[in-house]
This record gives sequence, structure tokens and C-alpha cells, in this order.
Amino acid sequence: MKLKAFRKFMWRALLAGVLSFLIVPFLIPFESSGTMTASQAEPNAEFVEAAGLQVRVERAAYAGDCGCKAPLIVLMHGFGASTFSWREVIQPLTEFGEVLAYDRPAFGLTDRPTEWSGENPYGFAGNFALLDDLVARFGDGRRIVLVGHSAGGQLAAEYARQRPTLETSLVLVDAAILTTGGGSGGLGWFLQLPQMQKLGPMLVAGIATSGDDLLEESYYNKAQLTQAVYDGYHKPLKIKGWEQAFYNFTIAPRENDLKDNLSALAMPTLVMTGEHDTVVPASDAPLLQQQIAGSVLEVIADSAHLPQEEQPAAFMDVFAKHWALLNP
Repeated sequence: MKLKAFRKFMWRALLAGVLSFLIVPFLIPFESSGTMTASQAEPNAEFVEAAGLQVRVERAAYAGDCGCKAPLIVLMHGFGASTFSWREVIQPLTEFGEVLAYDRPAFGLTDRPTEWSGENPYGFAGNFALLDDLVARFGDGRRIVLVGHSAGGQLAAEYARQRPTLETSLVLVDAAILTTGGGSGGLGWFLQLPQMQKLGPMLVAGIATSGDDLLEESYYNKAQLTQAVYDGYHKPLKIKGWEQAFYNFTIAPRENDLKDNLSALAMPTLVMTGEHDTVVPASDAPLLQQQIAGSVLEVIADSAHLPQEEQPAAFMDVFAKHWALLNP
């Protein structure tokens, strides 16, 4: 009799839990900590339309004198970053080509849609569609040099692999290819439930503070982490609705076959890492370089996960040293 009563109690408890999950999320009010629009956060920012989104870009004209159609150097930032992470090298890179940096969906000041038709703008396919439009608009038949940092390096390499007819070169900076943040895996169906769509933005809101821990790990010389650096990384968190966009990114499809097909990367490639990187272990870089035929490896001393910020002069020295490889 006691066992029967216990089972009855457990079924009621389970039913109550299921009903709570189905109903309670819709009763919890949530308001974004962001209060601004993108234009309010940065009134002078430039936006262009790509893949149906207003994409924030930073452009710099070619300043060299090659007497040729200079390459387009596309800067692709990593997780939690924006064009801000390229601020130290955008102008120096104009010696080699026209420079285009842009904010990926969910980051920076680019549109953060909550509804869409067609490809999910936060997933790989959506990012590739966006990059296709940018290359078509600004590439003008030129060589495209994709400079991808961290998760942006994975995106750049997979984009180039899937478009073998595009004349590209790769610079993979602390690229998250062998070590990655992963995706939603088998939980995708659960994370897509309406209840999780309501709870998700609340669950990811903590990135506003935990992101500082990642930033601090990304710098070898902590003295370089000034308030201006923190402010630059915090600016996108002032945009209303950033939590929903970040959750949309978290559950977006990012499955790819790059890791198992690195030998297919036949384009000129420079692999670069900060000597003390622990976010994407510096030990990944030589393993990555060994799997990409004809690629070269450079290690930036006295830097961690963000060598383009910590050691911009050394970053540019390496870029210049291998420019003949990247622009054959």
C-alpha cells in the first residue's frame, strides 16, 4: 500500500513539474538590460545591407602603390567580439589592400533578428550568405584575403573550403578549429521549444559579466586591459535585445566538416597564434598548420588569444613577412 501511494505521489510530482515547465516560463517577465539601438550606441557607424540584414562594417581604402587591383582583406572577429577587436591593425593593413571588417549577427552592432525566413542568420549557412553578399559587393573580382580570429577563423576556413572557385587566401589567428566551443548537439530540439525560447535569454544574460573573465584570459599582459578596452567589448551589450540574439546564436546550427577535411584547404594559408593562448591552446596551431598543405606557422611572443590587440606591431610584421604567400 505504501509503494502504491509513493508511486502515486511521484506521478503527481512529475505531472506538476511538466506543467510548471510548460506554463511558468510564459509567466516570468524579462526585460533586456540593453536600452539603446545600434545607431544610438554608435551614431557614426556604417551599415550595409547583406543577406537581408543591416550589417555594421568598418572600411578602409587601399593606401599602397602596387599599381594593381589590390586584394580585399576581410576581417572576421571571434566569439563575443566585434570590429573593435581589429582596431589596432585596420589602418596598417591598408598598405596591402582594401580592408573590410564587419560584425557577425549576434555580436557588435549588426541586426539581431528574432524572426527570419530562409537560412538562420546566426548559423553557418546564414553567415556564409552574408559573407557572399559582402564579397560580391566589395570584392569586385579581386583576391579575397580572409583574416579570421578564433571562431571567426573556423568560419573563414569553412567558407573558403566550400567555395573552391573563389580566389582566396587565409590568415587563421588563434583559430578555433581543432578546439571549438561546439554547438547545441543533440539538445537542439529541446533548446528550440517555445518555453526555452522564453527562458534562454535569461539564462545567457550572465555573459555580461562572465565575458570579462574570457577577455582577461585572452590577454597575456593584463596591464593592457584598460577601461577603454572593457568599454569597447561592453558596447554591444547596450543594445536592446542582445540576450535574445545571443541565445539565438547559441542554438543556431553550426555543424560543419572542416575538422575532418583540412587537407582540402589548398589556398595560401598563414596560421598565427599568441604564444600564451589558453582559450584556443597555442599547441593547436602547429597541429593545424601540419594538416593544411603549404601553410606556414608564426607564433606571436608576449601575447595570448588576441595578438592583434596585444602585439599589433608584431602581428603586422608577420603579415608583411608572408604577404607574397598570401598574394601570389
